[in-house]
Amino acid sequence: MKLLKLALLLFVLQTQAQQGGMWIPSLLKGMNETEMKSMGMKITSKDIYDANQSSLKDAVPQFDGGCTAEVISDKGLLLTNHHCGFAAIQDHSTVEHDYLRDGFWAYKMEDELTNPNMTVMFVVRIEDITTKVLEGVATLASEAEKQKKIQENITALSNSLPKETWQENKIKTFYDGNQYLLFVTETFKDIRFVGAPPSSIGKFGSDTDNWVWPRHTGDFSLFRIYADKNNRPAAYSVENVPYKPKHFFPISIAGVKENDFTMVMGYPGRTTEYLPAIAVNQIVETLNPAKIEVRDAALKVQDRFMRKDQAIKIQYAAKYASVANYWKKWMGETKGLKKANAVAAKQKFEKEFQEKVIKAGKQAEYGSLLSDFEKNYTDIKDFALARDYFTEVALRNTEILSVGYKLYQLEQILITKGEQSFTDKKNTLSKGIDAFYKDYNVEVDKNVFEQLINLYATKSPKQFLPETLNNVDAAKLTSDIFTNSKLISLTSFRELLDGDSKTIIEKLNADKGYQLLKSMADAYTTKVAPTYDALNLKNTATQRTYMKAILELFPAKRIFPDANSTLRITYGKVKGYQPNDGVYYEPFTTLDGVIEKYIPGDYEFDVPKKLIDLYNTKDYGNYGVKGKMPVCFIATNHTTGGNSGSPALDANGNLIGLNFDRVWEGTMSDIFYSPDICRNIMVDARYVLFIIDKYAGAQNIINELKIITSTNKK
Repeated sequence: MKLLKLALLLFVLQTQAQQGGMWIPSLLKGMNETEMKSMGMKITSKDIYDANQSSLKDAVPQFDGGCTAEVISDKGLLLTNHHCGFAAIQDHSTVEHDYLRDGFWAYKMEDELTNPNMTVMFVVRIEDITTKVLEGVATLASEAEKQKKIQENITALSNSLPKETWQENKIKTFYDGNQYLLFVTETFKDIRFVGAPPSSIGKFGSDTDNWVWPRHTGDFSLFRIYADKNNRPAAYSVENVPYKPKHFFPISIAGVKENDFTMVMGYPGRTTEYLPAIAVNQIVETLNPAKIEVRDAALKVQDRFMRKDQAIKIQYAAKYASVANYWKKWMGETKGLKKANAVAAKQKFEKEFQEKVIKAGKQAEYGSLLSDFEKNYTDIKDFALARDYFTEVALRNTEILSVGYKLYQLEQILITKGEQSFTDKKNTLSKGIDAFYKDYNVEVDKNVFEQLINLYATKSPKQFLPETLNNVDAAKLTSDIFTNSKLISLTSFRELLDGDSKTIIEKLNADKGYQLLKSMADAYTTKVAPTYDALNLKNTATQRTYMKAILELFPAKRIFPDANSTLRITYGKVKGYQPNDGVYYEPFTTLDGVIEKYIPGDYEFDVPKKLIDLYNTKDYGNYGVKGKMPVCFIATNHTTGGNSGSPALDANGNLIGLNFDRVWEGTMSDIFYSPDICRNIMVDARYVLFIIDKYAGAQNIINELKIITSTNKK
């Protein structure tokens, strides 16, 4: 009987552990560690996080503010995704030396390329400081007063809590404001580009295969951290030396098989797993479709120009990839939420929640939460839609409007903060604008503008439109603006900023492009933003109380905090999945699939000749298996944006892969995780090594690594 009970317990633990979660590494001891061990993990929670001794977290920095990387040598060598390093690769590329097309490899350290403003950040330790942050908050009456007091406490604590002089204190909120943690961090500022395969490997499949399985992308790039002589963060200097890490990952080429335990560490950006049903329905039916339509129109124009002109392709490569990423993600997210019937699942939970409220006698405290959500989200719907249209059209996807908005902010600074602030902002803007125009093409933007301004005028809620866009002729407006506005070139933009504040403001307000942007921005800031912000503040307060109630009323439930760009760990198993009836996807892909997809000359599916030659001769070195070259694999790890570049680790904490994506049907995991179809996609470490070794011939890099063949070493 005892053995039966133990078997049942292990079965329950393994089943539960498939259900997602982004867990704080300093709090794994207990339920998480038990789950992980039941699934096959052979190390301890202390091996993963230790504030005083070397642990896995010391090899996992946040990369350049938005991705994750891992240290893979004792000389500070970093591995991250090709798409995480994409902007740097593009920046170093020219038509004559196109590293996007041809790849780049530093065969000695002197050849490594500097990257101004690139950073990587390590977490030194994590502490719970909830009581200190919330001191004096409970007695305040309004939500605005509470938020102000919390921010004041956070600022004071960030400045006063102990740290070394080269470290930073960062305080983050968890469980929608019910918990606050201190992260003591170190940020390194001298990061050099070491290597990357050509985009035909690192971006193989490009936008067609993005968010798709089966996948065949060698999505990796290499950088190196440099530090001062004391191994501390320092700005770039020729005197800096390679960083000596507290820990680096050995790379296992023992391989993975289905049902193997895996874990992923990294900095997931943002999830909203605990939204009410009405909020999820609004995302599915209203907000996502609008954003998808805007980006679809912009991407079609950019793609048409990029296919015809190599210079434009280089200019727009990073921008296009950035826009396309979430365009396709939102489509998959919507599809997945509908397929999983997420709204109905949320409604079912809410019914159970309400029953528990009544049973616990908590009607006065929690009884109106769901009806409050219903009213708030109904009231905010049109304002949220108008906000998304303004953001997508004016700020993100129409370049002449986005640069115009920078000038709009400049004018507002003069009005609100005066001459000195205006001058400071003007000088900063003038110095930094070169990079924008370096990658700007007026014909591309003109065509994008015409498409998007028409959508804005016809699809954004009419009551919030400026008069200038009522019944507008989009083609005529486009011609007028791109003929007369000075926002279309660096030279004429600088002319706008020449003179004293009065002269500059007069010139701005006489400019056709600026006039349009200003009318849109004024309408947004007066008709949309104030009401949206007020309603959103109500939702924030209600969500915090709702989260508090869930934690209180469901004590046995696995409740993880939403992602907020802090260090997390997720764990699962290598598994295939069934996205649709009659369709089953295996969890592994090989180089055979690359060759099957190969389309000579195609910018998404071309394959370098050398890779084809290696395939034909089956020259895979120690990295192939039975005549096959592993490329990618999938598992049930719960990941999101920010986990790009995260290390995929085996049961012993060895590196077995590099996280870079999710399956399209499972991108809903930011809102609703389903163990049936949510899968993260990883490039196999063996493929990474194969490309470095056999394709690039970069033996200097291979010699720097600790490569192991046995599954029981670390």
